[in-house]
Amino acid sequence: MYRFLLTPRWLGITLVSLLAIPFCVFMGTWQLSRFDARVAQHRTAEHAPRPGTAPAIPLNRALPTVKTPVDQATSGRNVTVTGHYDLAHQYLVPDRYVDNRSGFYVLGLLRTDGGTLPVVRGWLPGDADHPGHVPAPPAGQVTVTGTLQASEAPGDDGVDSDGGLPAGQVGMISAASLVNLVPYPVYNGWITLVDAAAPMKAVPPAAPPNTGLDMQAFQNLGYTGEWFVFAGFVVFIWVRLARREAEVVRDRALGLIPDEDDTEPKPDGDPTDEAGADDGAEAGDEAEADAAASHPATP
Repeated sequence: MYRFLLTPRWLGITLVSLLAIPFCVFMGTWQLSRFDARVAQHRTAEHAPRPGTAPAIPLNRALPTVKTPVDQATSGRNVTVTGHYDLAHQYLVPDRYVDNRSGFYVLGLLRTDGGTLPVVRGWLPGDADHPGHVPAPPAGQVTVTGTLQASEAPGDDGVDSDGGLPAGQVGMISAASLVNLVPYPVYNGWITLVDAAAPMKAVPPAAPPNTGLDMQAFQNLGYTGEWFVFAGFVVFIWVRLARREAEVVRDRALGLIPDEDDTEPKPDGDPTDEAGADDGAEAGDEAEADAAASHPATP
């Protein structure tokens, strides 16, 4: 009854099914691993010290090179760094909020032996287009302590990525936004000073990104279930099709349904049918002639 499984058609269906099932299981397992990783990150973040509370370490331990990005392990770490401010390049970052008040960041560039580090020296209330008095960075060599933050990106809170800002302003604190403004390499990250010089106010550090069970984590969990359901659906469809095919083979063997050859109509204009029809017509004419000869008409 199941010999049909060895036909080329069913061999192809079976092969596709055998390839689809492990693929669905692999994708479901991968999505589950992504969810587990986010859960682990969330647990690590819960037990990690709050941003800016850990003991300070040298900058070159956290960021060995200017191209090293600030990751979840280094974001929120206090660092110390020695250098001198570029007095010719200080920028204002508009539309930033501290304690629910609108203002702007004061961004300085600290030249160090390893590169140039963007430093948010503090926050001032008001409009960056009319800032009033903004304290200049100190001259000479300084040693500062600040909290590492990851480079900003379009879509982050407060970021203005549309451009068109006046000279002396930047909408995003990142190496990508500063590389065209200064002639030297810039670290792929920045710090906010722990202590800001008056009248500026220190900017509170943000928590490392992607350390919570956000919507994306639960999307990974949902995709896990979908892929496992797809794998089960492939098995269900294969079994269902095989059973239906077996039922058709059984009914055909019992004569409950005609074979396809018996039910296939003959094409129009078949010469065999036309010849048969002509022979029948001729036989009918001959029978009528014989009948007429044996029973002549009476006058």
